[in-house]
Amino acid sequence: MTWLEAVQALSERGEPGVLVTVAAVRGHAPREAGAKMVVGRAETWDSVGGGNLEATAVERARALLACGATTPELLTLRLTDRAANEYGRQCCGGEVTLLLEPLQTVRPTLAIFGVGHVGLALANILGTLPVNLHLIDSRAAQLAPERLAGLEGGAARLHVHHAPIPEMVLAELPAGTHLVILTHDHAEDAALCDAALRRPDLGFVGLIGSQVKWVRFREQLGAVGHTEADLARITTPIGIPGIHGKSPAVIALSVAAQLVQVLEAARTSETSFSPTPPAPQRTP
Repeated sequence: MTWLEAVQALSERGEPGVLVTVAAVRGHAPREAGAKMVVGRAETWDSVGGGNLEATAVERARALLACGATTPELLTLRLTDRAANEYGRQCCGGEVTLLLEPLQTVRPTLAIFGVGHVGLALANILGTLPVNLHLIDSRAAQLAPERLAGLEGGAARLHVHHAPIPEMVLAELPAGTHLVILTHDHAEDAALCDAALRRPDLGFVGLIGSQVKWVRFREQLGAVGHTEADLARITTPIGIPGIHGKSPAVIALSVAAQLVQVLEAARTSETSFSPTPPAPQRTP
C-alpha cells in the first residue's frame, strides 16, 4: 500500500496517523526530498529511508499519536557515524529534515434522529463540517434522495438510515457519538432517550422540546429505572442560550452552534491531559 492509499484507508476507517515527509536533504541521504511514509498506531506504509532515520521518525510519530497532537513539527537527523543513533548506524554523511504532520483522519460522529424541518435544516449546516453524520428517521419519505440532495458534496460523510425502530440504529452507533433527538413523535423521542441512557459511552444527548415535555419524560424514564444522574445526561431544551426564535432555521443554527461547542470541548479534553512530548535532540 502506498502512502497515499494508506491516508485514504485511515480516513475511511477513522483511525489516526502521521504523514512523514523528507522536507530537506543536505549531502547524501537514502531518499530524496519529497519522499513520504505514513505511520499508524501499529503499521507503517512506504519509506523515508529505512534504518535509524526511519525508526526514529516512527518512534516520534507514535509519540505524537499517543498525545493526540494536531500540529506538525520538524525533526532533523544527521547520518554520520558520530551521530547519537538509537537504531543502528547510517553513515551516508548527510543531514535529513523530516516534516511530521498528524493527519485529520479521525472524525467525530453526530447523529440526528428525526429529519423533519428542523432536522433537515440542522443536517444542512452540519453537512459542511468534517464529521460522520448519521440521519435517522422512521419515515422513508423524509429520507428521499431528492429531499437530501442539498447534502451532496459537503465535508461530512453522510450515513442515511430508514429505521422503523430508530433506537436499533442508536445501538449500532460508535462510542462517543453526539446525538440530538427531534423526531415527529414523542413516543419515539421517549424510546430514544431510554435507549441513549442505557449507553454510558455516548457523548452529548440533546432532546428538543419544552420544559413540560421534559417533566413528563422524566417521570416515564424514572419509572423504568433511570436515576437522577442518568437523567442529567440529557440536555433539554437544546440550543445555545439567548436565541429564542422558533423557526426551523433559527433552531438549527442554535443547535449547530451548541454541537460545535461540544466538539471543541471534547477536542480540548482529549489533548489537555496529554502534552506533546519534546522532540528528540540529535547531535553529532
